[in-house]
Amino acid sequence: MTKASDLFVQALEQEGVRYVFGIPGEENLDFLDSLSRSEQIQLILTRHEQAAGFMAATYGRLTGKTGVCLSTLGPGATNFTTAAAYAQLGGMPMMMITGQKPVKKSKQGRFQILDVVEMMNPITKYAHQLVSADNIPSRVREALRLAEEEKPGAVHLELPEDIADEETEQYPIPASIVRRPVAEEKAIRFAVDRIVAAKSPILVIGAGANRKLTSKMLTQMVNDYGIPFVTTQLGKGVIDERHPLYLGCAALSAGDFVHRAIEAADLIINVGHDVIEKPPFFMQHGRLNEGSDHHETNPVEVSAGTQVIHVSFRSAEVDPVYFPQLEVIGDIANAIWQMNNGLAERELPGWDFSRMMEVKEHHDANIAEGSDDDRFPIYPQRLVAEVRKAMPDDGTICLDNGVYKIWFARNYRAYGSNTVLLDNALATMGAGLPSAMAVHLVNSGRKVMAICGDGGFMMNSQELETAVRLNMNLVCLILNDSSYGMIRWKQANMGFSDWGLEYGNPDFVKYAEAYGANGHRVESSAGLAPLLEQCLNTGGVHLIDCPVDYSENDEILNRTIRKLSAAI
Repeated sequence: MTKASDLFVQALEQEGVRYVFGIPGEENLDFLDSLSRSEQIQLILTRHEQAAGFMAATYGRLTGKTGVCLSTLGPGATNFTTAAAYAQLGGMPMMMITGQKPVKKSKQGRFQILDVVEMMNPITKYAHQLVSADNIPSRVREALRLAEEEKPGAVHLELPEDIADEETEQYPIPASIVRRPVAEEKAIRFAVDRIVAAKSPILVIGAGANRKLTSKMLTQMVNDYGIPFVTTQLGKGVIDERHPLYLGCAALSAGDFVHRAIEAADLIINVGHDVIEKPPFFMQHGRLNEGSDHHETNPVEVSAGTQVIHVSFRSAEVDPVYFPQLEVIGDIANAIWQMNNGLAERELPGWDFSRMMEVKEHHDANIAEGSDDDRFPIYPQRLVAEVRKAMPDDGTICLDNGVYKIWFARNYRAYGSNTVLLDNALATMGAGLPSAMAVHLVNSGRKVMAICGDGGFMMNSQELETAVRLNMNLVCLILNDSSYGMIRWKQANMGFSDWGLEYGNPDFVKYAEAYGANGHRVESSAGLAPLLEQCLNTGGVHLIDCPVDYSENDEILNRTIRKLSAAI
């Protein structure tokens, strides 16, 4: 006979789980005791359940294997909800395990009891309460299968304490070997026909393409056939953005150079698109009227004559502005490989990319502007340029959510897949530092930097203690403007008065030192580069307080770029 909580841990071990992130409660003590005897799984004890969920989700994003997190019932479980939505919308496999009072016999009435399974149902792929120890192996296997199945996401299992204490004769179910379905040969042939027939095709690379093998296949397509490409925020780094055919990232929703490049295409090969992301283009049923001022309000609206090929694991979620004419459904890397083979057998036309390359020249010149700006507090363009120079090719930056995310998505060139981690799905604050901690666990030898606004950092700043306790090597760069900068930018854009979004901050250097981390403060724009180098090349946890000036955000992002791009 085996104790149920022991069986649960054995089932996780069978699935290759290496970490459980979270905070146990009294309802998890059987599970915690079982976990203490595991030689494979390490408990990462955090200071808040939300941070544990962010870490588990990021682990899933980086590895493709489900990240596991643990909380108690009631308030511990409710603290998981933001992380669950983060994983669900962002396509990251994550399992939440929560405790519960005994379900067969309880003497505590309704104390702390919520219907957690019902609460989790709308924001997960699967939520289930275990009511028998015998069912643990099959429910764990099913939950993890669903978490990792395309599109990956969040799952939840509730383990009541009386079930955890049961005895059972069951054994873990071996993990199955699953191969993703491949795209139909006829769909591939149709796609190749349309690419060959196009005059100026373009690749738009989205979230679903951010996988290593897909990166390899897309890089081969661009190298072999010379098709230019743009990315969404979540598609950054799939192809090395130093590539001469990189046209930019759709970091802004409208009016940027990248939108002008997409307008020049008569065929868009949309790879890994997910409607969760802000669309890099809108499709139209009919052609736009001459003289339309649509650039002033919307992302680029492609005419009815522009064809769109949707290449993804799943069929397109049809939207009023997205209804592709051809869908290539199956494993993305395999689909691109098949398309490359098909193109190799065809005589290719003389595609005309002159307009796109003209736009690229203006885009690249605009990106370079301000990279040597000496003003202080530091301006975003200089900040991004210095971080890019400091980070090695395989280094990872983890962005929290704020207006700096747009600057980094637009101006920071990613050299590899998943080297820029940002959230443009739920777009939650508070995930930057926990994400960097997960990166350290997965790739402990690589440089990692969390880049956080002061607002987002303070939402999970307590995890500095976790990072110090676990002897992590990471840098946390805090962009300090003593306000909610993203909302101030939007406030200015909408013509409202600058009001209600400023606050005070602690002394971040002393704050870091109180946790046992190393605190630093940027005193000049010229001082940022040597400080970044020092922190990245010195072990331990480093926090850098960097004053930043966002006063020109509204003018540059909402007006100047729009005006310059519209003029070409």
